[in-house]
Amino acid sequence: MAKKQETVSMIDTFAEFKELKNIDRTTLISVLEEAFRNVISKMFGSDENYDIIINPDKGDFEIWRNREVVADDDLEDPNLQISLTEARKIGEDYEIGEEITDEVNFAGFGRRAVLNLRQALASKILELQKDNLYNKYKDRVGQIVAAEVYQIWKKEILLLDDEENELILPKTEQIPGDFFRKNETARAVVVKVDNQNNNPKIILSRTSNLFMQRLFELEVPEIHDGLITIKRIARIPGERAKVAVESYDDRIDPVGACVGMKGARIHGIVRELRNENIDVINYTNNTALFIQRALSPAKISSIKIHEGEKRAEVFLRPEEVSLAIGKGGLNIKLASMLTEYTIDVFRDIDVDGEDIYLDEFSDEIESWVIEALKNIGCYTAKNVLALSREEIMEKADLEENTVNEIFEILQAEFEDE
Repeated sequence: MAKKQETVSMIDTFAEFKELKNIDRTTLISVLEEAFRNVISKMFGSDENYDIIINPDKGDFEIWRNREVVADDDLEDPNLQISLTEARKIGEDYEIGEEITDEVNFAGFGRRAVLNLRQALASKILELQKDNLYNKYKDRVGQIVAAEVYQIWKKEILLLDDEENELILPKTEQIPGDFFRKNETARAVVVKVDNQNNNPKIILSRTSNLFMQRLFELEVPEIHDGLITIKRIARIPGERAKVAVESYDDRIDPVGACVGMKGARIHGIVRELRNENIDVINYTNNTALFIQRALSPAKISSIKIHEGEKRAEVFLRPEEVSLAIGKGGLNIKLASMLTEYTIDVFRDIDVDGEDIYLDEFSDEIESWVIEALKNIGCYTAKNVLALSREEIMEKADLEENTVNEIFEILQAEFEDE
């Protein structure tokens, strides 16, 4: 009786274990039956003549064995057969050739059988846990998860999700300013799910561009709804980032929507990223204009694009060079990463008097005309005047009258020189 109680207690233990590890009841019943059958098969060579009934409501089980009644002298396999004498101890009416079904006390198989059952169950449940973990996260790569910090080591942090599954945040995937305490909740994006030797390993990241993108999707409804698209991201985690955005609705200002009223939307992202400085700019397919925007806040004088080499030569007035390069070279490095062009910065060689940015002429020259001139690498008045009228007409696709008006306006600024 003690052994039977031990066996029942063992199943109760696994029922509790199931609740902790999120293995559903139906699956556990199936696992229990399979484990019983494996042990029986090993002991008797076959489990085909056994019926195993798991009673989930009662938390117990029954094992019934089916055997053929044979004459006492014809008994060859006690597992498949039962002698007439033994059968009539169970029921007086049994005859040779009939089938008898009797309940088996599994504990009666011995302590070794019980131990084998424990081991089989433990092995199978561990396998199920690993399968469940892999299946849960294999389709969540690229998604943000929030998990509790459980252990902090030198090279990585171990986190537990709401089902106590283990997740890994390596040191290399942490933002330099990250500091977590045990039991704190940390957010990161799932970047990788390894499953070598059926041993799943869930890798998280806070330095991935995807993490920043998902944060924008959470904070900016227009991005979540598909009205604004993040085209490119360049990051130096914890330091600075540039994000290029584009709107499919002319009524929506993508940069303004991402920043939010008084910076409300972007401040939440900046805080999550340990005060990472984020520049949001408008994306454009025009390479020269995109490079100009990427180098913001610097204002460039002119630009030469070498498409084949994916290289750009950018000319700036002396006072703009340091802005273009940025502290520690961050600005130009991020601009290169964002535009995917190598950017070489040069001081503007035109020292004959002051030059004027075209934006200063917005009261006299229409904004679309100024954009057309910028698109061909002309950002200042002297950039334009250095070209012939014919070149301007051809490259910027402007009418002759428009070009003549431009030249009159710009030349008037330099009549005294």
